[in-house]
Amino acid sequence: MTPRAPAVGARQLIKKYSDDVTALNGMDVTVKPGGVVFAFLGPNGAGK
Repeated sequence: MTPRAPAVGARQLIKKYSDDVTALNGMDVTVKPGGVVFAFLGPNGAGK
């Protein structure tokens, strides 16, 4: 059986809320060609 490549990749995401906030810094996201990604954010920006 041949291993498949992941549909979604992430690399340097980083998120801080202390030490002067930051809220991401090096966000790399890769989506497999032909793939679809849905993201749900709440009123405070938190993922669901």
